[in-house]
Amino acid sequence: MLVDSHCHLDFPELSARINQVLDLMQDNGVGCAVCIAVNLEDLPRVLALAETWPAILATVGVHPEATHVREPTVDELVDLARHPRVIAIGETGLDYYWHKDAPEWQRERFRTHIRAARVAGKPLVIHTREAATDTLRVMQEEGASDAGGIMHCFTESWQVAEAALDQGFYISMSGIATFKNAGTVHDVAQRVPLDRLLIETDSPYLAPVPYRGKTNQPGYVKHVAEEVARLRGLSYEHLVDATTTNFFRLFPEARLKVAQ
Repeated sequence: MLVDSHCHLDFPELSARINQVLDLMQDNGVGCAVCIAVNLEDLPRVLALAETWPAILATVGVHPEATHVREPTVDELVDLARHPRVIAIGETGLDYYWHKDAPEWQRERFRTHIRAARVAGKPLVIHTREAATDTLRVMQEEGASDAGGIMHCFTESWQVAEAALDQGFYISMSGIATFKNAGTVHDVAQRVPLDRLLIETDSPYLAPVPYRGKTNQPGYVKHVAEEVARLRGLSYEHLVDATTTNFFRLFPEARLKVAQ
């Protein structure tokens, strides 16, 4: 079965037609989708989806771009991560694209998430954009390797990927891998060790070819798998088996939760 390791099913583009989204997942062999939290205010919506649908799992965290939201504490994140459908801490990380002038608050928020993940014993879901050097540095300083996790929607260079792999992280490819001009992503998709590779949609964003420009959804992760398999010279079945095995290795509790 396929796993979409990162999506936002609580966003209105998808939540308003969740039954259709789940039907397409089933039709395309997607047995599990991880609904990623981006703030604490909307976390109840994320948890409600995961509580209602066995194929949906959840995370808890505050996105690095989120402003005018409640800042989490380590204790709060640890407590929320005890929810039986929560498998990870995040989405967290650093994003300097919109916040080049004042990134220190992002770094402190990131440190809080790493510390919580270490205490909770949950992997991290890390976002980095135009901040690779600081992301890797904070990860190293805070001992993120003790928690492990995913570098999601990876768009950085192979050198950054290698540094994240050295800290024990998995690299996740999104629909960007299907874009013709995404040479850096193609290079990384070919070079990441197969046992450290994951796939995702980041839906409702970044729909893969042939749906580029449209609303993305977890069922489309099939197209990411097809293209990554092509780039690596593997059969589709081999790529699916590897990435799904990797997901359940990183999140061993998830297999039982999806089966419930």
